[in-house]
Amino acid sequence: MRLPVKVRHLPPRIAAGAFILNSGVGKLSADEETAARLHGFAAGTYPFLNRLKPKDFVRLLAAAEITLGSALLLPVIPPIIAGAGLSAFSGGLLGMYAKTPGMRKEGTPFPTQQGIPLAKDAWMMGIGLGLVLDDLTDWPRKPTKPSKKR
Repeated sequence: MRLPVKVRHLPPRIAAGAFILNSGVGKLSADEETAARLHGFAAGTYPFLNRLKPKDFVRLLAAAEITLGSALLLPVIPPIIAGAGLSAFSGGLLGMYAKTPGMRKEGTPFPTQQGIPLAKDAWMMGIGLGLVLDDLTDWPRKPTKPSKKR
């Protein structure tokens, strides 16, 4: 059985996957204060998250990070799926960077000192889009079995 992952996908998948998986596992033991801080920050940008209790939000976030990190690390997950998940996840984080006051230098996309922890998520967007685009533009495609002509 041939795996859908190319060798060139392994370094970025392992780097992003291990980082995100570790982050998710760490959030499983988040205390009330940490949960409130993370929830407040996310809900400040995405108000629909106010419907969740902070502890529930952090549990869902941990589950999402563990799932995404595992998908990136498992070579049986096609690059387009892993890349799309990573792109969506990092898009949410970059949305917080773009919409939260004080994260960017006035009138620029460049981060302030406070914005660096979120701005660094741009590397995850690059990895995710790279996986998706590489999969979509992988030409020539492997031929499917030819149909038998009668």
